[in-house]
Amino acid sequence: MIVDPVTAQPARQLGLRVFSRRRLMNIAEIDRLGDEIAELAVHLDAATARLLDLIRTFDEVGGWSNGFRSCADWLCWRVGLGPVAAREHVRVARALATLPRLAQALARGELSYAKVRALTRVATPETEARLLAVGRAGTAEHVERIVRGWRRLDRRAEARESALQHAGRSLHVYPDSDGTADASAHRRPRELVSAASG
Repeated sequence: MIVDPVTAQPARQLGLRVFSRRRLMNIAEIDRLGDEIAELAVHLDAATARLLDLIRTFDEVGGWSNGFRSCADWLCWRVGLGPVAAREHVRVARALATLPRLAQALARGELSYAKVRALTRVATPETEARLLAVGRAGTAEHVERIVRGWRRLDRRAEARESALQHAGRSLHVYPDSDGTADASAHRRPRELVSAASG
């Protein structure tokens, strides 16, 4: 039991909570400290939203192209981000261009950058509203788990669709008496154009 050194009474009876082994803080002080942390986090997320807007514009106009291979490389040099963080900032900035609800939620501090970063891995304009609700309802860890599951389902659906498309392909060759042949192909138009130009 922690005892207040001045009164020799248990800390809980005095409305104190243990902050560390050496220091006691009033519960109201701890609550104010927590509020200040949360408020600052909202401001940081709003600033991050602005930073991502600037990165997207800088990337679109090729501001990095005077000696750098990519916008991410430029961010590593100029801003001091690590390579992975720089690539993620560019990816998220680009994604938010088509996801205005997520962009606005980040700018207002309603969603953290960690949540938005995760959501932009799977969000499309069609799924944005649903995923925004997920972001508002869960912790960043919860959102990450949902996104991992969503990606797994997307990959499975994509594999099924690809298998169906592949199974639907066909090529029939009809030899003519003059030594030539006629061919009939059943493929996606994009594949036919690619095959014809190759």
